[in-house]
Amino acid sequence: MKKITCMILLALSLLSIYGCSSKDPSIQTYLREGTDLSYVTRVAILPFENNTQDEYASKRIRDITATQIMAMGLFDVADKGVVDSALSEMGIDPSTPLDVPLVKQLSQRLNVQSLIIGTVNNIGESRQGSFSYPEISLTLQLLDGESSVILWRTSDTLSGYSLSDRLFGLDPMDSFQITVELLDNMLSTIPK
Repeated sequence: MKKITCMILLALSLLSIYGCSSKDPSIQTYLREGTDLSYVTRVAILPFENNTQDEYASKRIRDITATQIMAMGLFDVADKGVVDSALSEMGIDPSTPLDVPLVKQLSQRLNVQSLIIGTVNNIGESRQGSFSYPEISLTLQLLDGESSVILWRTSDTLSGYSLSDRLFGLDPMDSFQITVELLDNMLSTIPK
């Protein structure tokens, strides 16, 4: 009887560990070879591209990205209002690609070394049997403010599905919690 109890506890522990593991091993990250990002102390986060039906997803995730970058101590972040005002005054449409001279001018105007450009690839609800849970896919990249060279780029997807949540009848993480965790996973690939 004692062996069976120990085996059940071990199985539940393993399932719990498996279910709590949220890091997606499929995260795709690029870092320019030989790049030392120590010179980047301040960044501007440009409006994110939105490839979803949720018209406000890119605005929400841009705000959360700024918070996470500062909370993780990666970089200082230029105020969103100042960035948007500079884009407007310079006649830059956030939905059009930037060329090298514009990146350089914008970086100088905002007093930043790099720009962060993001894309909300997918946001929505997925189903696993009778359970539904949020799922988010993002792409982020860090551009050098002088040369427009991509210094770092990453893409990842995270869902609120957890085997332990299903087994124990717990509610899945909501889309805000998923977004914060996904951004933490992605931003932690920036070497400092």
